[in-house]
Amino acid sequence: MASPSKAGAALAALREDLVGDVFAPGDPGYDEARTVFNAMIDRRPAVIAQCVDENDVVRAVRFARELDLKIAVRGGGHSVAGSALGDGAVVIDLRHMRAVTVDPEARTARIAGGATMSDLDRACEPHALATTGGRASTTGVGGFVLGGGTGWLDRCHGLAVDNLLGVDLVTADGRRVRADADDDTDLFWALHGGGGNFGVATSLTLRLYELPEFAIALLLYRPEFGREAARTYRDVIAAAPDEASGAVLYLTAPPEEFVPPHLVGSLVCGVLLTYAGSEADLRKVAEPLLALPHEGEVVGALPYADVQCMLDDPPGMRNYWSAEYLTGAPDDYVEVFCARGEDLPVPTGTLHALFPQGGAIAAGPHEFPVPYRDAPWGVHPFGLWEDPADDERCIRWVRDVRADARPWSTGAVYLNFIGDEGADRVVAGVGAENAGRLARVKRAYDPDNVFRFNHNIRPA
Repeated sequence: MASPSKAGAALAALREDLVGDVFAPGDPGYDEARTVFNAMIDRRPAVIAQCVDENDVVRAVRFARELDLKIAVRGGGHSVAGSALGDGAVVIDLRHMRAVTVDPEARTARIAGGATMSDLDRACEPHALATTGGRASTTGVGGFVLGGGTGWLDRCHGLAVDNLLGVDLVTADGRRVRADADDDTDLFWALHGGGGNFGVATSLTLRLYELPEFAIALLLYRPEFGREAARTYRDVIAAAPDEASGAVLYLTAPPEEFVPPHLVGSLVCGVLLTYAGSEADLRKVAEPLLALPHEGEVVGALPYADVQCMLDDPPGMRNYWSAEYLTGAPDDYVEVFCARGEDLPVPTGTLHALFPQGGAIAAGPHEFPVPYRDAPWGVHPFGLWEDPADDERCIRWVRDVRADARPWSTGAVYLNFIGDEGADRVVAGVGAENAGRLARVKRAYDPDNVFRFNHNIRPA
């Protein structure tokens, strides 16, 4: 660690040189700047550098290295593990770097490192273009993509990393590099699922697809019809084109217009069927689900960017998530899934979700470190609540969902869906065969493990 006098002089110089704002403990605005999506995360960085461009990022990285401080990177701040913050670290906060430039002829988008999914979706919307994005509009694009990236369009357009064309990165020694299919190819490979281990992504370039229409069917069933609804949805997806996706969800019924008043605040089973196409085609696919007795429904064409906001939750809630990827969803697993859904903590914002995969996910490039792509289904217990008194029951419930799923688990996992679950789960998230190569890339670009506030890959 640097001496107090050296640290003070370096901080003064950073405040002078950085175009963006700099916060240290005791500064007005420091506590607000260190607040992230998950209210269970309470960490005190040494410095928060709110960068406005790549030059600011370089300055902040060099400041951290001068004082021998570790670095955390904040994009959307949505990570359940609190990866955007580190006690005693320098936080490189990218939230002022949110520009999205769409090239409709090339069907590409260049996205600044602090952009959220909403920034990307809204920029693409006027051109009737889109790409695989997260299921919440507040998710940061950078962390989402570099961790693999799954969403409503992945069955027809692949995982987000399958559409990654290039990354501009500031490395641990303050160098700027461009990683793509022609330059820094080992690094480019590592960025397809290796997360934020290798530097600060100041921009990403993604492939886009035409999306002139998008439609959904969101149906609510009483819990006693949950098993039939889940089995029917499973069978619908098996027969549906890759444009169909969605989820089976157990949740506390929200006070929305389409929810009957007598259900608000109580447990319901929901089925969300999304469709990258017309309402007419959606309705054909959804016929078996619509035929089941249900209590509430929203069926119709909706802008994709609006659908992306449907599962948004306000910041300041307490979060604990996990996931398992499954060899299938046979009747005996559906029974287990629904039984645990009936045990969901109510009333909270907690979701019990069963997502389909397959399609372009399974058909995508298998050389990348995203080993969960071959699993046909994933279960995602998403614990979300407000009262700290609910911590124990909500965390226990999430862990019980994982335990229930283990007999059907492939062992692989999507790291963006989990918190800090240990080194073995990181290996499960990148694949045992890929872990060694990732460690060698880490050694080349971050030999001192400066970027360690993540699902960490240690240098070889």
